[in-house]
Amino acid sequence: MSAIQSQLIQLIYATTQGASSSSSSSKKMHRQIFLVLLLFIGPAFADLLQNSDFESPPSNLPENSTTPFQQLSGNSTIPGWSFEGTIVYVTANQTVALPGNGHAIQLGEDGKINQTINPVADYVHYLLTFTLAPGGQNCSTNANVSVSAPDSNSILSFKQNFGKEKWQTYGLYLGSWEQQEPVNLILESQSTESDAKSTCWPLIDKLLLKSIETLVPGDDNLLLNGGFEFGPEFLSNSTEGVLLDSAPTPVLSPLRQWSISGTVKYIDSKHYFVPEGNAAVEFVSGVSTGIQAATTVEAGSKYSLDFTLGDANDSCRGNFLVGAQAGSTAQNFTLQSNGTGSAKNFSLAFKADLTTALIGFVSYTTTQTKDGVFCGPIVDNVVLRASQGMKSKIKWEAFIFLLFLVGIL
Repeated sequence: MSAIQSQLIQLIYATTQGASSSSSSSKKMHRQIFLVLLLFIGPAFADLLQNSDFESPPSNLPENSTTPFQQLSGNSTIPGWSFEGTIVYVTANQTVALPGNGHAIQLGEDGKINQTINPVADYVHYLLTFTLAPGGQNCSTNANVSVSAPDSNSILSFKQNFGKEKWQTYGLYLGSWEQQEPVNLILESQSTESDAKSTCWPLIDKLLLKSIETLVPGDDNLLLNGGFEFGPEFLSNSTEGVLLDSAPTPVLSPLRQWSISGTVKYIDSKHYFVPEGNAAVEFVSGVSTGIQAATTVEAGSKYSLDFTLGDANDSCRGNFLVGAQAGSTAQNFTLQSNGTGSAKNFSLAFKADLTTALIGFVSYTTTQTKDGVFCGPIVDNVVLRASQGMKSKIKWEAFIFLLFLVGIL
């Protein structure tokens, strides 16, 4: 993506932020410009890391070793990665289950791995997906890992009862950087064990780094990412979805444009029931779990918020109670779930009191499957529209300028 193309994306975003809606002619022009730009900027980039599943083995491994855990020496090198502290190369066997193709890295005491990446373009955001498991025998599940990049740091912990597997997949937002700025991605063990010599350390496997462009408002939805299609990449061999921890601001959220309270599961249509599109959000950590977004509206105008509630076809049964917020209006909705994949559409009408409206959903129930796995309602296809025709606020001068710039690319 060139600098001009990046600036075009930012300009479209800026000029459309103040628009509540548009006439049919301006909608058509907006759509044409956006489609032309997509031809130049291309899709999101994924899998930007080298040796992201550790299937390329370290050098100087002991020959004919029968142990699945092989500690690396200072003379070893991991293709694509640098490391410090205690690092163990793990091979799957009958007693060690791994989510990847057979190998992983265990971060032992003071263990740290890092890789330097070069941003693919300016004005794009980077989302990381990876799997985490507790490593060792007869140890607690306190497998904690710190993930950091310039201007971001997160500590993720293996959580019990959020899936049936012995590992869990996590997604997080890393940041946004300029193209010429090298980015150092660091994963480091965080011990919570009282015994410093404990062998219970985190296992890291199957990392996937994805870049995504700044989102542009669509024609028929005032909410950005109302269908939750823009989030961390799903791993091809993962059937448990992607866990997303609390993100107090949409800017730092892996679920683009939405803040997160509690823990939600980002689910895909390949392995779950998703009402529309490829992705949806399941509230899995019980009461007060939720998501929230903000959008620009016209004070005094009337709007309707349409959305879909359901269950993910993951044997999650019960009465789901979900609170929906639209501006200053709030209402609770109930859905009876039999856990086999059902959905129901709801609508909430409201009048905007301010120029910014908060749109949010929160779960008021805690639910578990018969296997003891925490689960809950899913939300999808969130659409905000004006109740009546709205006036276009998009400046025609900006569109003419954009057409001119697109024409010279």
